[in-house]
Amino acid sequence: MRKLKQVNHLVGLLKPAMEDLLARHPSPVVVDAGSGNAYLGFILYELFLKDAEAGTLLSIEGRPELTERAKERAQRLGFTRMQFQTAHLEQATWPERIHLLTALHACDTATDDALAAAIQHGADHVAVVPCCQAEVAAQLKGKRPEVDTSLGMLFQHPWHRREFGSHLTNVIRAMALEAFGYQVTVTELTGWEHSLKNELILGRRVHKENRPARAKLEALLASFGVQPKLTRMLGVQPASATRTSPA
Repeated sequence: MRKLKQVNHLVGLLKPAMEDLLARHPSPVVVDAGSGNAYLGFILYELFLKDAEAGTLLSIEGRPELTERAKERAQRLGFTRMQFQTAHLEQATWPERIHLLTALHACDTATDDALAAAIQHGADHVAVVPCCQAEVAAQLKGKRPEVDTSLGMLFQHPWHRREFGSHLTNVIRAMALEAFGYQVTVTELTGWEHSLKNELILGRRVHKENRPARAKLEALLASFGVQPKLTRMLGVQPASATRTSPA
């Protein structure tokens, strides 16, 4: 019931995005990355795609038993435009064009794989709920002497490093979306009593790029000496590595 509440709440938040896609694209492509049992995908298909003239929903999941179970369910329901791929997101084969990408609790850098795919394949809308952000916390270890003394105090202790690393990871993800032209909203998915992994990042593409936002992102990376997977995949370097000497 807790999972159902989360999924239903997310579907409500995605309603404007789905209506926008159906109004502007003759055959929208929706990707549910790290789909698990594909609950979100089934609800999106039932509410928005089943009665549409066209449109595809692709669920990508690394566990084959979940993929097969979801595929059988789709066949029973007659959801003929639901597709399924068994792959970890790092090795997934992505559609050439994605219109909406969702990733609900894709663990650690799998969320980065999903966001990079969304940006690289021109997604109009993005919705991710990150989970188990560990990469940046590991990068922060040993960095404290290299950053401003007051900033270093934010992750002096291992517990704070995990919590701060998680927060910094999601700040960087939101800023990366902004740098590549997305208008971003960060909110909660549902009540904290249902899940501690509750941060929802929503993005709607409004520009091709945003250079001031990219400069801020590069400066933030340099401030803490980190470079998470998403920025590496998108070719975003810390400010100190991108500056050139005056002619």
